[in-house]
Amino acid sequence: MVPLMSLWMPILLSAVIVFVASSIIHMVLPYHRTDYAPMPQQDQVMDAVRPFNIPPGEYMVPRAANMADMKTPAFKEKMERGPVFMISVFRPGDWGMGGRLLQWFVFSVLVSLFAAYIASRTLPPGTDYLQVMRIAGTVAFASYSLGNLPNSIWYNHKWSTAFKNLFDGLIYGLLTGGTFGWLWPAM
Repeated sequence: MVPLMSLWMPILLSAVIVFVASSIIHMVLPYHRTDYAPMPQQDQVMDAVRPFNIPPGEYMVPRAANMADMKTPAFKEKMERGPVFMISVFRPGDWGMGGRLLQWFVFSVLVSLFAAYIASRTLPPGTDYLQVMRIAGTVAFASYSLGNLPNSIWYNHKWSTAFKNLFDGLIYGLLTGGTFGWLWPAM
């Protein structure tokens, strides 16, 4: 068993490496540019919705009050007539990436911390690179990737986006596992 605190360097360094890799993936490589399609007639839709001053949050339309309400003819008619949608509403104005990037980095540290915990409890000092990479990388891959799949299952997110996120998670898992394998304590 390896003391968790002795893994502070691979925890932080792997989070930094993943942060840089994700920046390259999302800002330089083109494959995520099709994750969200533009809303048809988006200017008219924005103008129509703006007077409602919808507060930031997540919404479902139509939304039944309870299970019994879902069985009423009025609710069934709303569902059939449509549109049926779920939306996330953000505050108007500047997108403000700083806070989101900070949260992403903290999340990456948390993923690396969990990878470190599992690896430190299952592998002794001096374990070879590939074994450390396999354990830490698998934990990181699962943490970065698998939570995206329910969005396609339940919320109609495109499966192509889910698979791109799985691929990103594979890259992040390999980078995290590689960093732990490289910096794993010797005997």
